[in-house]
Amino acid sequence: MPAAGALYRRALLGSLPVPGAGRRRGPDLPAVELAVGGVTVDRAQLADYDRVCGFRLTDRLPGTFPHVLGFPLSLRLMTAPEFPIPLIGLVHVGNRITVHRPITADETLDFTTYAENLRPHDRGRQVDVVLVGSVGGEKVWEGVSTYLGRERRPGGGDRGGRPDAPTGSARWRVEPRVGTEYARVSGDHNPIHTSRLGARLFGFLRPIAHGMWSKARCLAALENRLPDAYAVEVAFKLPVPLPSTVSFALLPDGGFALHDSRGRPHLAGLLR
Repeated sequence: MPAAGALYRRALLGSLPVPGAGRRRGPDLPAVELAVGGVTVDRAQLADYDRVCGFRLTDRLPGTFPHVLGFPLSLRLMTAPEFPIPLIGLVHVGNRITVHRPITADETLDFTTYAENLRPHDRGRQVDVVLVGSVGGEKVWEGVSTYLGRERRPGGGDRGGRPDAPTGSARWRVEPRVGTEYARVSGDHNPIHTSRLGARLFGFLRPIAHGMWSKARCLAALENRLPDAYAVEVAFKLPVPLPSTVSFALLPDGGFALHDSRGRPHLAGLLR
């Protein structure tokens, strides 16, 4: 599995205004699939992940944990020179996970990743990065992360009005350590989550929580409701500043949501 830190450093260097940088980026997605086999679970990492996200400490992998295991492979794909959208500035706007059966910590996983569905958006372009986890040739897990590459476009789209926030069933205080601890256990060391300076460089007043931490924290709140096989999809709305207080709400028909203290949405999700 590639080292995520080195890939982030390469992406940061590639974003510097060097003459000739970025010339190799084309208009289309690379026709490539990356694969890594024999990925094992570090139980200490799993326990730390469970703690920072609020899951019970068990040998069963949370539905969001395979994303952490395979994320460096997807990161390798997105930092390739021919990938059409630069990693720096890419916004994670949605994630869909399908758990086909429970996965335990003693199983060895194989991962493949590829990109698809590059499409226009009123604020730039979107792309789906697919990550598939298999055990012994059986597909047991699949994740689809949707990313937005923001570009200047005329108009900008109509965001419309904001619906009323649902009544919260729980309130969580999200401390700054969530950014650094999740970065440590996930390997996602994007500085917008761990550094005030890094956050300011990308337009945030202070660090923000990882979107996949927010999804995992919501899934942990639903842990006793999860069947052996399920799909859970979220749309990431406004970032969660660190620190802040958020409100978690259950909605009809498997929906759930995360809002700030003023009722503005951070996340909208659906479990089915």
